[in-house]
Amino acid sequence: MRELTIGKNDAGQRLDRFVAKALPLLPPALAQKYIRLKRVKVNGKGSKKDVRLLAGDVVQLYINDEFFDQPTEANAFLTLFKPQLDILYEDENLMLLNKRPGLVVHADETEKVNTLINHVQAYLYQKKEWNPRGENSFTPALCNRIDRNTGGIVIAAKNAQALRVINDKIRNREIRKLYLCITVGRMQPSQGKLECFLLKDEAKKQVFVYHRPVSGGRSAVTLYRTLETRGELSLVEAELLTGRTHQIRASFADAGHPLLGDGKYGDGAVNRRYHETRQALYSYRLAFDFPTDAGPLNYLRGKAFSVSDVAFKNKYFP
Repeated sequence: MRELTIGKNDAGQRLDRFVAKALPLLPPALAQKYIRLKRVKVNGKGSKKDVRLLAGDVVQLYINDEFFDQPTEANAFLTLFKPQLDILYEDENLMLLNKRPGLVVHADETEKVNTLINHVQAYLYQKKEWNPRGENSFTPALCNRIDRNTGGIVIAAKNAQALRVINDKIRNREIRKLYLCITVGRMQPSQGKLECFLLKDEAKKQVFVYHRPVSGGRSAVTLYRTLETRGELSLVEAELLTGRTHQIRASFADAGHPLLGDGKYGDGAVNRRYHETRQALYSYRLAFDFPTDAGPLNYLRGKAFSVSDVAFKNKYFP
């Protein structure tokens, strides 16, 4: 914690604007968050961001010391952002990351700073593998997305060539993506295919399932096989043949077997009984099944990567 006393030259400023000037390395969105969380206090008390400071006020800042540094050419980007990544695999072209449930992949209306892509870019910048000042347009990017409350493998491309190849392979279904999930009840049959059309409602951030073509709807195909059943819960492996928003969650719910913990498509009574607030869904295996040329990424052909430690599997199907 550091304290800053307001002098006459700083008096009259809004709290948030004073913090922005005093800590130029602190991202604006993070500064606003810290004020809301009362990690920035005025005279020992939490204050609103628009409070006007008076001469003699003491501002307490419960903020990491590195944000008090002054920006230089070397640290003006994300040098002081401390990346936290679970890296399954990394080479000169890409990274495979095990995203934890609860972390958003890109900034949204709820989170601007603590995102997977920010962790990736800070990591590569600090390793001196990427310098935004030396690039005309390329920025390290994620090749696939996973919902906030779903965990699993995300591919990050380190260069434009790798990004193009992986995007092409995903679009042409040359990368297999397998998920583990827990369904309520037993799928009948125990192994099969779910086919439907999904229509996305942007306002509700939800998809609706149809069993006939509808305007704006997109086909969704999911393969599944039941691995184990205990009581009313089943451990199921699902493979996406298409990659639609909420595809697995909506498809299984439509089949009468929603995912445990799913607050949007699931069974609230069951979720409360098991005290689960996040869908039991994990992108646990990725296989590079390239039937066609992959150019600079041909060395990945035939390789597969898996996450062995999936919390809900360990809990219900140890």
